[in-house]
Amino acid sequence: MADASPPDSVSATILAEGELVVVGRIRSASNAALVCDAVGGDETELRCVYKPVRGEVPLWDFPDGTLAGREVASYLISDALGWSVIPETVLRDGPAGPGMVQRWVETVDAPDDPARLDLVDLCPPALVPEDFKSVLEAYTPAGDPVVLVHADDPRLQRMAVLDVVLNNADRKGGHVLEGLDGGVYGIDHGICLHTDDKLRTVLWGWAGEQIPAHLLADIASLADDLGPDGPVRAALAGLITDREIGAVATRCAELVDTGAMPYPPGRRPIPWPPF
Repeated sequence: MADASPPDSVSATILAEGELVVVGRIRSASNAALVCDAVGGDETELRCVYKPVRGEVPLWDFPDGTLAGREVASYLISDALGWSVIPETVLRDGPAGPGMVQRWVETVDAPDDPARLDLVDLCPPALVPEDFKSVLEAYTPAGDPVVLVHADDPRLQRMAVLDVVLNNADRKGGHVLEGLDGGVYGIDHGICLHTDDKLRTVLWGWAGEQIPAHLLADIASLADDLGPDGPVRAALAGLITDREIGAVATRCAELVDTGAMPYPPGRRPIPWPPF
């Protein structure tokens, strides 16, 4: 079994340079996703997910072979904001060729108490907790009413704001992980960073609300670093296009200007299925 938590600097080195040993496959993933142990020179192991470019399924609205780069670019943006929403992610060679490699997140067990909800969950309308936000009312196949909800949690709110910056087209409930370390992490950012408005998310509970001032300050700083000579722009070059980098800067400027979360668009605001 992989070591649980080598130091951050060691983890980054192992992720980028360690030998990738395939130990399994995530069969539910839309694209090829291999579970690996990255093994360092001193035999230190780090569990990770490896998504080779050659395993990406073509999409009509995203250029072929670009999903891995978008995953890495999304991580770099999260890292530049200082939010630690996306686990460490690198672009490198692996057993099936170039691809993205991302640190595995050890998650908390599902609650034994059926009344305790996950961060994103479904529940009957009468049982929505006070510290949860309702997103969508629907019916089960049996005809019972149900509500899509998510926690009113600052860690999750930060992720929702990041999704606007990234123009995330696929924030499903299953892409939200509660880590054993107390963090809340987002995964699967391959269809982010398009120039067209593609935001689809289950985290609409803060729609129209003011964004906390400290998050806006971070976004304003990111906008500066996306300028012509900015370090983040330089880091993103080669992962996404210049137009896509410019679109990130525009979204940052709009968020700082309005200070509020957007409202859902009229068409397909939630990815389907939502989990």
